[in-house]
Amino acid sequence: MSRKAALVALTALAPISWGSTYYVTTEFLPADRPLFTGLMRALPAGLALLALTRRLPRGAWWWKSAVLGALNIGAFFPLLFLAAYRLPGGVAAVVGSVGPLFVVGLAALFLGEKPTVKSLLTAVTAAFGVSLVVLKAGAAFDTVGVVAGLLSALSMSAGIVFTKRWGRPEGVGALALTGWQLTAGGLAILPLAFLLEGAPPALTGTNLAGYAYLAFGNTAISYFLWFRGIERMSASSATLLGPLSPITAAVIGWAALGQALGTVQVLGMLIAFGATLAGQLSPRTARTPAAEAPSTASFSTAEKNGQEVSMDLEVSEVRR
Repeated sequence: MSRKAALVALTALAPISWGSTYYVTTEFLPADRPLFTGLMRALPAGLALLALTRRLPRGAWWWKSAVLGALNIGAFFPLLFLAAYRLPGGVAAVVGSVGPLFVVGLAALFLGEKPTVKSLLTAVTAAFGVSLVVLKAGAAFDTVGVVAGLLSALSMSAGIVFTKRWGRPEGVGALALTGWQLTAGGLAILPLAFLLEGAPPALTGTNLAGYAYLAFGNTAISYFLWFRGIERMSASSATLLGPLSPITAAVIGWAALGQALGTVQVLGMLIAFGATLAGQLSPRTARTPAAEAPSTASFSTAEKNGQEVSMDLEVSEVRR
């Protein structure tokens, strides 16, 4: 396996893992506590990585980590949850699937990645495939929900682009940078969770097992792989791995929960997966040095579903 193929495969594990969130949330976690769930995903994982790496930000990286944490986690999660509760079924996932298009535009503006017909076409094709997988007949639209879904996709897309633009400080590994962002994002969610949802619920052993998986497997490890991939891939290539999340969620729903998987959904999976593969066939992959890159440098990167289109489905389905 070539280095590029190995990099893509490892990075793809992140959206694949995020596709399991719907199953874990519905089967292991207390109902109707989306912000608390977001908090339990981000903050324990971030603190664990801080303890493991024993590295704190220095200088400008205090505010950069706060910005990245807010974009990738702190703002993304609440907006995504709001969209999930205002929109039916997979509509929030479809709204969020415009993330790759946001990334293409932001990457052109801040990274110097020129949009190509291929990048635009694959992004639109991926969004169409996702819509076939998750969108149900008769789905209604809510203005607030749609705006929240679009803003969540924009937040994650901006997080992806600025993660790529700023790189990371010299001598600091991707694991430490992941810990900074998760901690900052979790701290941003903390007051919202307590203000809007009140005190934490009583937790059972099953709940604790679910939160442990989300915090460490689904978040700490997955985000490390995701940010590591962003550092080495182009923005469009990384973000087009996002459709693997709704594909995974649909397969798990069919295999573990007995949810119907019809011809249209299978066709949508094939279309989305084909767009994902096409997005990895770029003749050029940018290489970003480990040290922080100058703000004027030109780069080529993803998100939430992030997104991360990938995360859009995982939370949008919680309301079902």
